[in-house]
Amino acid sequence: MKIVCVGMNYAAHNKEMQNTLLLSEPTIFMKSDASLLKDGKPFYIPDFSSDMQYETEIVVKINRLGKSINRKFASRYYDEITVGIDMTARDLQQKLKKDGLPWEISKSFDNSAVIGKFVSLKEEGWSINEIPFRLDIDGKTVQQGNTANMIFKVDEIIEYISKFITLKMGDLIFTGTPSGVGKVEMNNQLQGYINDKKLLDFRIK
Repeated sequence: MKIVCVGMNYAAHNKEMQNTLLLSEPTIFMKSDASLLKDGKPFYIPDFSSDMQYETEIVVKINRLGKSINRKFASRYYDEITVGIDMTARDLQQKLKKDGLPWEISKSFDNSAVIGKFVSLKEEGWSINEIPFRLDIDGKTVQQGNTANMIFKVDEIIEYISKFITLKMGDLIFTGTPSGVGKVEMNNQLQGYINDKKLLDFRIK
């Protein structure tokens, strides 16, 4: 199982992060299987960061083997989604960027890919291109988005990734975060929703 992530996929988030690139293709990075955190287990802030930030995203689970997938057939390769958090060591990321170095370790460390319970798009009656989602911290909504505002839609992302990397059953795609990212603190309770369906619930330690 691998975790493929899309960066800079919402214009409003790019603006808040002062990213001015005009992208013609998705920006891709990877997390390892050791990054996965699920089943409501707590997230422990690592000692290498003093600015750990949440990035709330829709996560798609691949359901079959695929290589060089045409966009018009991409919907056959997934049927379940959830809400996830791309935990980011922002201070480490900024330092690495400033030094002109790869910043993958600021996002691919252990337990940095938090996922909720997966649900069926068909059973819920949801369209992948119009999915409202949000994150609440301690009962207050801090981030919200909708897949309608993605720069690159899910089927485009799958087409692009599969040009370079074979997608396999169980692989996860983090599809990008909207604006509103922020810092987590000890004892915060994070709850992620699609529509009003709570799929993610965990505590920061």
